Amino acid sequence: MSDDQSVPTPHADQHVEELYIRTLEPEEARDRKCTRRPWPWWAYAIAFILVDILALAILQQGVTQTSTRIQLSSSLDSLWTMVEKMGQGNFVFLLNIVIIAIIYVILLMATNRFWIASGILLTVATGIAAAEHLKISARYEVILPSDLNFLGSNTGDIMSFLPDGAPLVIGAAAAVIVVSVAVCAVCSHFDGRHGAMVWHAPRPLGAAIRVIGVLVPALLLGGYTMSVGTVDSWGYQVSRGMGDIPSMWDSVYDAQRNGPLVSFLRQLDPKIMEQPEGYGKEKMDEVAARYAKAAASINEDRDHTLTDSTVIYVLSESFSDPTRVPGVELNKDPMPFIRQLKGETTSGLMLSSGYGGGTANLEYMGLTGLSMVNFDESLTSPYQQVLPTACWTPSVNQLWGSPEHSIGLHPYEPSMYSRETNYEKLGFSHFYALEGKDIISHQDKIDDSPYVSDEATYESTLEEVRKSEDSQFLQVITMQNHMPYNDWYADNDFEVTDSSDSTAAMTDTEKESLRTYAKGMELTDEATKEFLEQLDGIDKPVTVVFYGDHLPGIYTTAGADSSNSLALHLTDYFIWSNKASEKNGVSNTTDDSNVYSSPNFFIAQAADQMHAKVSPYLAFLTELHTRIAAMEPPVVNTIQGWDRIPEGQPIYLDADGQPMSEADMDAETRQMLEDYKLIQYDIVAGDNYLKETDFMTLPD
Repeated sequence: MSDDQSVPTPHADQHVEELYIRTLEPEEARDRKCTRRPWPWWAYAIAFILVDILALAILQQGVTQTSTRIQLSSSLDSLWTMVEKMGQGNFVFLLNIVIIAIIYVILLMATNRFWIASGILLTVATGIAAAEHLKISARYEVILPSDLNFLGSNTGDIMSFLPDGAPLVIGAAAAVIVVSVAVCAVCSHFDGRHGAMVWHAPRPLGAAIRVIGVLVPALLLGGYTMSVGTVDSWGYQVSRGMGDIPSMWDSVYDAQRNGPLVSFLRQLDPKIMEQPEGYGKEKMDEVAARYAKAAASINEDRDHTLTDSTVIYVLSESFSDPTRVPGVELNKDPMPFIRQLKGETTSGLMLSSGYGGGTANLEYMGLTGLSMVNFDESLTSPYQQVLPTACWTPSVNQLWGSPEHSIGLHPYEPSMYSRETNYEKLGFSHFYALEGKDIISHQDKIDDSPYVSDEATYESTLEEVRKSEDSQFLQVITMQNHMPYNDWYADNDFEVTDSSDSTAAMTDTEKESLRTYAKGMELTDEATKEFLEQLDGIDKPVTVVFYGDHLPGIYTTAGADSSNSLALHLTDYFIWSNKASEKNGVSNTTDDSNVYSSPNFFIAQAADQMHAKVSPYLAFLTELHTRIAAMEPPVVNTIQGWDRIPEGQPIYLDADGQPMSEADMDAETRQMLEDYKLIQYDIVAGDNYLKETDFMTLPD
């Protein structure tokens, strides 16, 4: 069979080609016939797979490399790690390949040219990889869906965010694009078909094939994107079934682990909340008016202004009394000062939604007064799934006015939970951490501990309080007692034994971790005592809200018993005011010790202790707390993952810490829970009707 007959062509085109070839010299005609021969379909299939994999490798390069030097090996290593996981039953590599392939098919059908589509795909992948690298270098954060809004409205400001080394990255990306386009152009030149996908079909049929070829994969990709963020949807099942394991505390690690495309699409359309029945402007005006009346009633008996005081939220990492855990006994008290203090001021036990993790969720609830109970079970991290795209982000610190009065401190990486970005959106002027534009001043550690001590964090906090004569809001997140616990402290005289009523013996590993943890509690107790004494010497009113975010995930023995679930979700908290506050009529003497709570109620409790007037929103939280002491999503006694809120009924506790059933609540309490959903939906997913009211405004 001759070369002309090996690949069929339309008769008219074949006739024209033969006439042209006959005008050439024999040698030229032979070369012409060789160089213009269409590629066989199996060659296109191989090229499709290679381009698909190359696009993924380029995308992985953008989130993998950590220096300004372009290192192909880092991308290949990351890609190979994903391939190796398939031997362990994790097929996230194939998931990424399939998603890119779907996009590739859309381009192929839209352009009807294989080589043009290939060039576009590689160009776009390279551009995204370069943008990912630049953002990671500047903020250690990958491209998020919220960045698309920034791109549309602030394109002219992008250059001001570029980090050092940007010209090299942009130049290298441009070189990759030029090479990719050049290779595709050469392949097209030597391909007699020029990469045409619909070759033989008559024009109407060919157009129909291309339209279908665009619509079907586009609908498939759109359906996956719209459903992957919703629990138990087909997109969710496909993604998790193929090995997507969200790691949303660190967006860069998440993209490296699961692929930047999978990570991005998962966050594109998360299901936040179901719209409550009756939601609308009229309903929200009714809610606002109801709690404006409640605020007026509460404020009749109060004569202070909340923002006349400095308020410090101290989220103490993993702080919780270990002697309260079933089966655990220590040879001495790890928190004598805080235990005594809790009997003298507003204090008690906080119901935590996390165990061994989930810090940012407790942090979010404390700063906003919103509750994880009201979110859809698909939503696991408001810091990643709510705040980045929120149009309105009211938070406690904003009551203190301009951002200069709001300060955040966290002696760790600012990228965790995208805190640096989120704190800026919440209205904080500074977020002091170990990296970034604001570096925390004190970074001392204790013995072999890898984390900054609480004593050092308190020193940094005191400096910020003393800097200003104005009232402030400070959010402090400590790190000293973060897992793991590897015998860090030199002088540790704690001993851990099984309590007399324990039903199972702890392992030696568990006891060793508990020894280190208990010593950390003692060091926190001592540092907190010194911190409060220093605040007592400052001549301006200061109130501290101190709480542990969750228990550490080291209680393996206690966790094996499901009856201990509630006990493993109770941490310690207290609200304390300094001597300058007492001069203004605020006293720490209270009957509110041993009160159960959850972090969404803390600002209302602080206002109560300070005899401070409240906004309609704080009035709502105040009244709800008198009816429901604490509330959280279903609790589990294992370290919570990042797939979903645990299944089951929300946990509601009364003032005695006893579980409450929603079915047994009176009509007014159930109405308040419905109002809570309306308020939260309006803020995070609705039309922000409350923004146009005085619902969040403190009285003059």
